[in-house]
Amino acid sequence: MVQLFSNILSKILLSPFALLYGLVVGTRSFLYRSNLLRSSRFDVPTLSVGNLSVGGSGKTPHIEYLIRLLQPYIQVSVLSRGYKRQSEGFRMVETENNVIEVGDEPLQFKHKYPSVPVAVGEKRAYAIPQMLYRHPDIQTILLDDAFQHLSVHPYLNILLTEFSHPFTRDYLLPVGRLREWRSSYHRADIIIVTKCPFSLEIAEKQRLLTEINPYPYQRLYFSYYDYGTPYTIFDYPSVSASENPEPYYTFRNLDADTEVLLVCAIAKVDYLVEYLASKVKSVTTLAFEDHRLFSNYDIAQFKRLYDGITHSKKIIITTEKDIPRLALHKDYIIQNQLIIYALPIEVNFHFGEKNIFNADIKKTLLDFKV
Repeated sequence: MVQLFSNILSKILLSPFALLYGLVVGTRSFLYRSNLLRSSRFDVPTLSVGNLSVGGSGKTPHIEYLIRLLQPYIQVSVLSRGYKRQSEGFRMVETENNVIEVGDEPLQFKHKYPSVPVAVGEKRAYAIPQMLYRHPDIQTILLDDAFQHLSVHPYLNILLTEFSHPFTRDYLLPVGRLREWRSSYHRADIIIVTKCPFSLEIAEKQRLLTEINPYPYQRLYFSYYDYGTPYTIFDYPSVSASENPEPYYTFRNLDADTEVLLVCAIAKVDYLVEYLASKVKSVTTLAFEDHRLFSNYDIAQFKRLYDGITHSKKIIITTEKDIPRLALHKDYIIQNQLIIYALPIEVNFHFGEKNIFNADIKKTLLDFKV
């Protein structure tokens, strides 16, 4: 009861700031709708993947899904802001870059899909011509976290909203996590309800469909994560480069007798913890704020926690998004024999919607006209 009262009081006290914030973002949106500020369009299709809230809706896995879907047919590319990087301006991402230079998600894209041009740039309308100049063969650009970047008018606008925290029940910052008014969802062409339960009832789908109430021109899909087999994130001294010229990975299955130490710095861990808890004996979680650059103390902290697990079958799990930030401490991790495994994830769709969604994206691109 005390906690409930405290939450209500906090919302009341913060509501004037939320209203002021809403006036600012609402005015900006009005200026673009009125063409007082102009949005740029380009001669290649741009597909925006974003959300209304702050983090945690699954943009990175959905961008990767689109890469895998389109890469066999066209030259796809990715443009990101490079959130929390310590550089400024436009730059192409290379595999030899580090997370400080380009950010964690762009580096993840580049390492997983090295043939895909990946770039970072705060000003999307400026960065897109730079990408096309350097890679004139680009046929599609995926805009990572660009729903609020109105300076570019995307050919296709994909809005993600989390199943357990849909935008329809959220509030503007700082009362809630919304970066825009709920009504801004009208700009979306496709809405994806992400991180759905592994088993989703038709009744739950219908309830959310009614709650979101998409416009006639909007298509609504429901996605969830498929988790793969954990693999080691670094090469270890027992494996020489001469013996293994290609990247070397050791895979390990999870079982009911394994104790897991989960180390991650992502927006929300509940969905991941729930999955791990269903597979292993126990899960100890060391979670940091999203995009955190791990310090030496952080690394020493999870070494201490790992050493404190006395069970013979234990494993350190992290996410693929955390790999670029952990790589800054690779030497320490290897020297201290901390074998860390990444748990890969892939997006899938409920109710047989995968083929429908794939056909939707492909048809949209085929219909593109300059």
